[in-house]
Amino acid sequence: MIDIPAQFQDIQEVLVESGFRSGDVWYHGTSSALVDSILNRGLVRSGDQDLNKAAKSTMATIGNSYTETREPVFLTPSKALAYYWASKTVARRSVRFEGEEQAVVLAVRLDTEAANVKPDVGAAGMLIVQGGDGYLDFLKEQYELAGQSLPEFDLSKVSRDDYLSILGLAYIDQDLPADKVALQA
Repeated sequence: MIDIPAQFQDIQEVLVESGFRSGDVWYHGTSSALVDSILNRGLVRSGDQDLNKAAKSTMATIGNSYTETREPVFLTPSKALAYYWASKTVARRSVRFEGEEQAVVLAVRLDTEAANVKPDVGAAGMLIVQGGDGYLDFLKEQYELAGQSLPEFDLSKVSRDDYLSILGLAYIDQDLPADKVALQA
């Protein structure tokens, strides 16, 4: 399981009885290799260009075409959940790239844009496959840390809003400028 560093352990602050609390500050987990670019250019949809190039190259090598899709910027109301996803990003990148990358968490201030944050129902497919690569087990532990139990739910019947309130998964389908993004220490 992923150990969350103390500075990112916020679950008791953001998880209330009705689910995850959200406001103007959201979090995005990523790899340290991408931080300089993000802090200069902002969070750009489908922003991991290195992974996109590697996937395109692999598909060309095996004789298939590859069409990039425009993925939104994934967000969560919790630093702990963002760190989880950052760790997964680092693991995914380590298959393709050498070097020591670290999981990092970015705070994203969304003043007027917060209304554009949507529950990430697209995560359903990921969650159905082996519990989302451990995410549901991790989430259950986070609920327990907050003195709660992860509600029982059927992924095929859960409401759209529950993807955010229960699962802490959200996205915004727009690029976010660098002045909205800050590295969390």
